[in-house]
Amino acid sequence: MKKIAVIGSGTMGNGIAHVFAQNGFNVSLVDISEDALQKALGTISKNLDRIIAKGNLTEEQKQETLGNISTYTSVQEGVKEADLVVEAATENVDLKLKIFRDLDSFAKPEAILASNTSSISITKIASVTNRPDKVIGMHFMNPVPVMKLVEVIRGYSTSDEVTAQIMELSKQLGKIPAEANDYPGFVANRILMPMINEAIYSLYEGVAGVEEIDTIMKLGMAHPMGPLQLADFIGLDVCLSILNVLHDGFGNPKYAPCPLLVNMVQAGHKGAKSGQGFYSWTHGTKELVVADRFKKK
Repeated sequence: MKKIAVIGSGTMGNGIAHVFAQNGFNVSLVDISEDALQKALGTISKNLDRIIAKGNLTEEQKQETLGNISTYTSVQEGVKEADLVVEAATENVDLKLKIFRDLDSFAKPEAILASNTSSISITKIASVTNRPDKVIGMHFMNPVPVMKLVEVIRGYSTSDEVTAQIMELSKQLGKIPAEANDYPGFVANRILMPMINEAIYSLYEGVAGVEEIDTIMKLGMAHPMGPLQLADFIGLDVCLSILNVLHDGFGNPKYAPCPLLVNMVQAGHKGAKSGQGFYSWTHGTKELVVADRFKKK
């Protein structure tokens, strides 16, 4: 596999395109918005500059990486020659099903179709295609150029051959793949999201403040960032969506999202991307400032 198409040029999509391009693959980056594509190329360029500043890349290698990326606003044009398509669109089941119907029509019959979904069933996605054996999950972690893990999710019909190909491909990207079966939340979010939800409940019930909860988890459990800070970075709307998938999929009340999380998302406080969550991000992401609502009186 040398020709890769990535659907969606947001945070995850541009990161996935970056990693493939830096490792010598020809990448077609597809988005309906030309402005979004240009913004993605700018982000990739800045991220490559950071790697150059650390002495791990040359300017020539940066230009080669950028030269490996072509942009398209047409899905049909962007995927027609791809050996692998990686979908990295918004975490919305109806949107993903529509995209995979289109990919099944436009991509080569032998092409593998992968989703970067963090929680939506690979089996369900595969069911709208005529190639369920060639549909698989490639759940990259954010930020993609830095994080080593790729959670590889086998749908009910995903073949052994396709799984082996994607495991090997992930290693070619310098990543460490870990295989999981297709059940709600897979492994990463089935474990992570209840922890985040419990942290939100701890705040909601007055057990401790934002800073205290995160400090205890960072210093006591050796987490690089606390669960509330992490929730802000993931996006509180994304956390809510994943918890709803877990709750619907298992029917177990332990996955029910905390009412505080629901209210925050409905109020538009979605974390770093909206400027407000458990922390205030209006001054950037370098400084941790607890949001006014959660500051101690």
